[in-house]
Amino acid sequence: MIIEPMTTADWPAVRRIYAEGIATGDATLEREAPDWHHFDHSHPQECRFVAREDAGGPVLGWTALGGYSARKVYSGVAWESVYVAAEARGRGVGRALLEALIPASEAAGFWTLLAGVLIDNTASLALHERVGFRRVGVQHGMGQEATGRWRDVVLLERRSTTVGR
Repeated sequence: MIIEPMTTADWPAVRRIYAEGIATGDATLEREAPDWHHFDHSHPQECRFVAREDAGGPVLGWTALGGYSARKVYSGVAWESVYVAAEARGRGVGRALLEALIPASEAAGFWTLLAGVLIDNTASLALHERVGFRRVGVQHGMGQEATGRWRDVVLLERRSTTVGR
């Protein structure tokens, strides 16, 4: 598997995979994938990656960081996202992406990564724990899905052992 920086050319595949995640009802409470302009301006370029089976192959998944707070004191804290194409789930794509993202985030000066995972998404919870995230707690009724049902979100964090120490 090849993990490489996300480019503008990858956006159609990234957006499709994001939309697949939305359609599952367990990946996010978002109701639609953003446009490229919004995504590009809200995710640091040095911490956006795609996975491919081989060079030039189709995008199998993606990961990126998003902002946590505009306050300077939290400049080293970011939200993490990881999405895997339906046809590539269960093949280690998510783990490979996060294992590339973590050192890149540290090189960019991030000391804490946060993830909010819907409580029913057991695969994502297990993935995050395998790469060093720990459960902080459950945010009950944190967001409402399109059907009107309120959903619980597990808050996870990964604290760097090298940055911010």
